Amino acid sequence: MPELSVVIPLYNEIDNVEPLVAALRAALADANVEVIIVDDGSRDGSAAALDRAQAEWPEVLTIIHLQRNFGQTAAMQAGIDAARGEVIVTLDADLQNDPQDILPLAQRLLAENLDVVAGWRKNRQDGLLLRKIPSRIANRLIRRLTGVHLHDYGCTLKAYRASVLQGVRLYGEMHRFIPAWLSTLTYTDRIVEVPVRHHPRRAGKSKYGITRTFRVLVDLLFVKFFLGYSQRPMHFFGVIGLFSLFIGSGMLVYLFIDKFAEGAAISGRPMLIAGVLFFLAGLQFLNTGIVAEMLSRIYFEGQGKTTYVIRRRVPEKP
Repeated sequence: MPELSVVIPLYNEIDNVEPLVAALRAALADANVEVIIVDDGSRDGSAAALDRAQAEWPEVLTIIHLQRNFGQTAAMQAGIDAARGEVIVTLDADLQNDPQDILPLAQRLLAENLDVVAGWRKNRQDGLLLRKIPSRIANRLIRRLTGVHLHDYGCTLKAYRASVLQGVRLYGEMHRFIPAWLSTLTYTDRIVEVPVRHHPRRAGKSKYGITRTFRVLVDLLFVKFFLGYSQRPMHFFGVIGLFSLFIGSGMLVYLFIDKFAEGAAISGRPMLIAGVLFFLAGLQFLNTGIVAEMLSRIYFEGQGKTTYVIRRRVPEKP
């Protein structure tokens, strides 16, 4: 069994396949490692190039070909599902991340008993306007909302303890939020960040653009809700519902007293409509909270998930 699994999602990187595999072979020559490259439905000849590379390095390299382009997150999840190592390192296929950084990250994770060692492209070799500035804004928002203080969430080069990483499932564009997801399963002081090398893209075309920043912001709203309320959604919807019921009930009680004590006409007053809307909205939020609680239990119990993660057991279970 390999001690280290390297997972690399790849899409339309025909010019980088051979240099990537050569760099991996040089960096991992003496390690007990498996390399899993997930071809995310490439249509430029990358699939055939990967198969040739695997034939030349069969003892280490595994290629997973997906049926079509499912996206980077799905490709990464496919590689994580196939990984067998105690440590899983994820890496981009464009050679902007340096394979020479793989082993130092994995070694630090094991030596310091950490769960995540994240790469930080401190000297990032990308365009300022379309890549660096949007990335800085997004990273600052993610830090503020998740409480996991990393400088560079967008760096794919990260080392994870497999037993923790395989406790989460990735959907949509959620791969960049993996450290935040893992903060629900481990302490944040077991998530550290180290500077890594970063190179300009030498071949191929970037798959990232300014529009991706907006998708990140939308995903961040879901991440914030999930991190805080996935196991107790009633605490979120219930508080809003009770507040709305309180406001609506107060308005309706005031109108009731005004009507029957003072004889005032209330049929055309905006407060009547507002009070009814607040009251009904409060009931709706409470109902939503109840449904969300039921769905939360289905999510955990239907998939056999637990609300805890065992780090180790003494003595080990036979």
